[in-house]
Amino acid sequence: MDLQDFLLRARVLKLYRQALRTTRRAPADARVELRQTIRQDMENNRSCKDKQMIRFLVSEGLERLKRLDEMLDMQGQH
Repeated sequence: MDLQDFLLRARVLKLYRQALRTTRRAPADARVELRQTIRQDMENNRSCKDKQMIRFLVSEGLERLKRLDEMLDMQGQH
């Protein structure tokens, strides 16, 4: 694994942890489903080796996380 691979992997793991932390703010009845969806999305792309595609997926994941965060803010879930 070269440095680029290592840094890319670190970004993916950081996104995963951020997403799981964000689910703590969700209503209890939605929390489990959100975590399952996040886990499934990560598993679906686990075998991806294309660095450009991984960067795209991380970028897309960050956007989705931002929207989830904003939605939870609007619902008053701090």
